[in-house]
Amino acid sequence: MSETFDVIIIGAGTAGLAALREVKKRTDNFAIINDGPWGTVCARVGCMPSKALIEAAKAFHRRTSFEEFGIHGADCLTPDIAAVLRRVRRLRDDFVASTLSATEALGERAISGRARLLETGRLEVNGRELRARNIIIATGSRPFVPSSWLALDRQILTTDTLFEQKTLPDRVAVIGLGAVGVEMAQALARLGIEVTAFSKSNTIAGLSDPKVNAVAAELLADEFRVHLGRQADLRVADGDMRVRAGTQETAADAVLASLGRSPNIENLGLETLGIQLNERGLPLVDPHTMQIADLPVFMAGDVSGMRPLLHEAADEGHIAGINATHPAPIRFERRTPLAIVFTDPGIAVVGKKHASLASGTLAGEVRFERQSRARMAQRNDGILRIYAEPASGRLLGAEMCNPDAEHMAHLLALAIDRSLTVHDMLRMPFYHPVLEEGLRTALRELSKQLPRCRESDLAGCEAFGAQVLD
Repeated sequence: MSETFDVIIIGAGTAGLAALREVKKRTDNFAIINDGPWGTVCARVGCMPSKALIEAAKAFHRRTSFEEFGIHGADCLTPDIAAVLRRVRRLRDDFVASTLSATEALGERAISGRARLLETGRLEVNGRELRARNIIIATGSRPFVPSSWLALDRQILTTDTLFEQKTLPDRVAVIGLGAVGVEMAQALARLGIEVTAFSKSNTIAGLSDPKVNAVAAELLADEFRVHLGRQADLRVADGDMRVRAGTQETAADAVLASLGRSPNIENLGLETLGIQLNERGLPLVDPHTMQIADLPVFMAGDVSGMRPLLHEAADEGHIAGINATHPAPIRFERRTPLAIVFTDPGIAVVGKKHASLASGTLAGEVRFERQSRARMAQRNDGILRIYAEPASGRLLGAEMCNPDAEHMAHLLALAIDRSLTVHDMLRMPFYHPVLEEGLRTALRELSKQLPRCRESDLAGCEAFGAQVLD
């Protein structure tokens, strides 16, 4: 095998595999290097096993509404945590196996080991020096755990270790209420574990709209204890772990650390590239080309810290893979921002966040307590807020905590991507009765703040004012 390659990819996660797919189309002279287990973080320890756990918790929690439906006997149901976790791992292993097929047939072009850059175009792995005309760095990230917590060993869980547990303790403190912390806190609580959650921020799950954040925090607090706005500290004495945040203190058998992720750049040798690195030790990356400065080096996926989501990592790998095999980098337009948190009700942010909106931006909202389809399903909690330009009525973004948020967010992402207006959306058919009628209510509230449409325009069809019909 040649020691000089057209492209070397460092990392075989989502971004690395997406880059590999494009590189393979354009050259046979490549290598991919991976340190640790092969297979994406998403499949092994991230979005896939976590959603398997969430679905088990959601299924068991559904029993709390049985009486209202006229179904009796829910008190006899109990969760078998060990069996739940076995199913999570069984599904996880299947998901991982499906990702491995992309690299299993590469033979000696797939190298297990830790790569270190020596300079632009040169790196070392397993004591062997390789050269490349282009390098793609896609080394991913890992859960951040404060160094002072490491001595607590098995009492500290992360998503890297949570799904490997044979069973779970009775009391878990979740520290950090970003997307992962919120999802896991609710899932564990719904499986009967005593959960107390802490966040130094007053906002949760990536929300920035105060109204949506308040509703989300209130709904979650109905299921487990939530403490916001204070730094949490751990103290262990005689084997007893306690978590303190301000005046609040709770005992815990284990802590789930959900404090964000750190890029995998230790001993990677980024300093040898001869460019400025930021306080996190990372270079500036062009999000439209994934190129680092004007070097033949590209960075994609979670390692960059830009948009740590699977679909974004796949896009970045795609861009890097094409540009690493192209005479000059191509600039790509990025997708409409979309982030979904798989709580119940779901949480989502699409397009521009509330915090980034200009003064005077219009907002329309709907509360789901009285929404007819949501009431039928006993899922009538939550709020949706949509933002639009005051002059044109063009949709800008939305934040929500409401039933079926994952589906409404996709619909709004399409609308924002196509630069649709409030009236454009109101020209859509809305079947009855569906949860999306709640979305229409928010759009109608926005429409009232805009110039009226033509009399012949069905976007002007107004609400009946009757809950059962609207």
